[in-house]
Amino acid sequence: MTAANTQDLGRANFVRFGVFEADLDSCELRKQGRKLKLQTQPCQVLKLLLEHPGEVITREEFRKRLWPEDTFVDFDHSLNTAMRRLREVLNDSPDNAIFIETLQRRGYRFIAPVTPVRPLELAAEAVSPSHLADTLLAVADAPNPAEALEKTRSRAPWRYAGVILASLFVGAALGLSAGWLMVRRSPAPEAKSKPLQVRSLAVLPLENIAATPGQEYLADGMTDELIASLAKVRSLRITSRTSSMEYKGTRKPLSEIARELNVDAVVEGTVQRSGGNVRITAELVQTSSDRALWAETYENQVGDILALQQQVANAIVRQIQIELTPQEQQALTAPQSISPEAYEDYLKGKYYWNGRSEAALTKAINYFELATKDEPQYALAYAGLADCYSIIGAAIVGTVPAKDVAPKAEAAAIRAIELGPNLAESQTAMATVRLNYDWDWAGAERGFRRAIELNPAYATAHQRYSLYLIAMDRKDESIAEMQRALSLEPLSDSMNFSLGWRLYMARRYDPAIQQLRTAIAMNPSRALAHMVLGQAYEQKGAYPQAAAELTQAVELTHRSAPMMAALAHLYAISGRQDRARELLKELIYPTHREYVSPFYIALVYAGLNDHAESLLWLDKAVGDRSNPCIFLRVDPEFDNLRKDPAFMTMLKRFA
Repeated sequence: MTAANTQDLGRANFVRFGVFEADLDSCELRKQGRKLKLQTQPCQVLKLLLEHPGEVITREEFRKRLWPEDTFVDFDHSLNTAMRRLREVLNDSPDNAIFIETLQRRGYRFIAPVTPVRPLELAAEAVSPSHLADTLLAVADAPNPAEALEKTRSRAPWRYAGVILASLFVGAALGLSAGWLMVRRSPAPEAKSKPLQVRSLAVLPLENIAATPGQEYLADGMTDELIASLAKVRSLRITSRTSSMEYKGTRKPLSEIARELNVDAVVEGTVQRSGGNVRITAELVQTSSDRALWAETYENQVGDILALQQQVANAIVRQIQIELTPQEQQALTAPQSISPEAYEDYLKGKYYWNGRSEAALTKAINYFELATKDEPQYALAYAGLADCYSIIGAAIVGTVPAKDVAPKAEAAAIRAIELGPNLAESQTAMATVRLNYDWDWAGAERGFRRAIELNPAYATAHQRYSLYLIAMDRKDESIAEMQRALSLEPLSDSMNFSLGWRLYMARRYDPAIQQLRTAIAMNPSRALAHMVLGQAYEQKGAYPQAAAELTQAVELTHRSAPMMAALAHLYAISGRQDRARELLKELIYPTHREYVSPFYIALVYAGLNDHAESLLWLDKAVGDRSNPCIFLRVDPEFDNLRKDPAFMTMLKRFA
C-alpha cells in the first residue's frame, strides 16, 4: 500500500477488508452489514492496525496508545487477551494468518488489503429506494427541515446517514422539492403491520467501554437500575439481575441466551463515561428473528443519569407496545433528583453488596453511608445500608456481634420506610430487621407480604419471606415461596442454594442433596452450599461424604466458625469425639480474638450429647440475639435436645 493510501486511511471514517467493514471513528465492526460484538480493547487494537495497514506495530506502540503509563494493568496479558478475542471475531489464526500477522519479538502487522469506503457506497448497498424516499420526504415536509435532518442523521445507521445527507444536497442543487420523490414511491400497504408481541424481556449486562479503568460499577449499576425500572411494568416479565449477570462477557448468540432465559426479546448496550458526561447506547433485539427492533444513544451529564435510564426504559416500553396502568406510567416517569455524588456512591455500594463476603459488605456499608450523607432523602441507599447491617450481623456471614449492628440496621430501615414506604426494597429491609434482630414475627411477615405486593418480581422479598416461613416451622409454605423466588432468578446460585437449605431444614434430605449439588455446580466456591450438603449427608448417615463436603467448606472459608462447628458436630456423632473437642477448643478460644457466636459452640456440645453445656451456650446465644437461633424450631442438628424440658422452655421464648 502506498503512503498516499495510508494517509487516506488515516482520514477515512469507513474501511473494508475481506467481508468486514469498520468505522474507525466509533470503532464499530460489521460483517456483511451485521454488527459484531467486540469489546473495547480488541476494538482499539483493530483500529490501530487498520490505521497503519502493512506496517509493523510494536507491542510498545500498543502500550503507549492503549494503556497509558498511569494505568495499573498487566500489559502483556491484556494485549494477548485483546488480540486473541479480536482473532476470534475475525476467524483468524496466528499460525495461518489472513488478517493479522504476528512477528515474533517485534509486534503485529495487518496484512489483508484495506480499502477506504465512502459512506455513499455503503449506503447504496444497504438502503432500499422506498425506505430512502420515505426518510427524505419526512425531512423535507417537516416544519423545521434542518432540525429534522440533524435528528435523522444522528439516529440513522452509520451505513445510511451519508446517503441521506448526500441525497438532500443533490436535490437542493437541482432545485427539486419533496414532490419529486412522490412519483417514485410505492403506495403504502393498506394492511396494518402486526404489533410486536413482547411479554418477556432480558436486560443483558451493559458493557463498560470507558477508556479509564475502574468504571465497572457504573455499567453494572446502570444494568440494575434499568432492570428495576422495567420491572415496574406488571404485564412484562423481566429476567432478574442475577440471571442476566450470568451472561456478562459471554459470546453466546442472542438466540441461545433468549432460549435459556425463555424471553421474547433482549436489550443489550454499552455505557461510557467521559469526564462529566455519560452515554448509554441500547439496542432491542427480537430473538425469534435475531432482528434489531430499535437502537438509540442517549447522552447527558453524570448528574442526570437517572433521567437517561428513564428515557431508555420508556423507549423500550413504547417499542414493545405494552399498555401501562396510570400507576406504572407514573412510576416510569416520576422525576428523581439525586446528586451525582450520592448516586455514584449508591452504585458502588450495590456493586460490593453483590459480593456478599464480609469484606465486600464492609465496603458496601461505607459507600451506602456516603450516599446517605450526600443525599439524606435517598430511600434506596438507606435500604441498602439496612440490608448490609442485617446480613453482616447474621453469624452465618461474618464475625460481627448482632447486638453491635442491630441498632444501625434498624435505624437505616426506619429511614428507608419513612422516605420510600412504597418501595419493595424498603419494606424488605425493615422486615429483615424484624426477623433477624427484633424477633418480631408478626411484623416481619407483614413487611415481607407488603414488599411482595408492591413488587411481585422482587425475588429477594420472596427469598426472605421463605426464610421467615421456615423459621416458623411452616415448611411447605416456605418451600413454595422459595420456588417462586427461584422461578424469578433460575440462574442464581444463591437462590438454588436457598431452596436446597429450605429442603434440608424440612428434612427432605434426598431432594435437598440434589438441589445443593445443582447450586455447587453453578458456583463450586460457595462454602455454605458445601456445608449444608455435608449436613444433609450426615443426617442420612453418609459420614464419609459428609466429611468431604464439610472439610471443603472449612478450607474455602479459612476455618470460619460456622463451618468448623458443622464439621465438629459430624466428628462428635460419628465417634471421633477427640477430634470434635479439638475444634471446640479452637471455637471457644479463637486465635485472633474474633467474635464467635455462642450458637456454634452450643451446636458442637449438642453433637457431643452434652445437654447442659449446649443449653448453657444456647442461652448466651439467645442473649446475643444470634441469628441462627431463630431456626431452633426446625434445625435437625438439635433434634436430640427436643425432649429436654429446658430446651422446650427455651423454644417458648420464640413463640
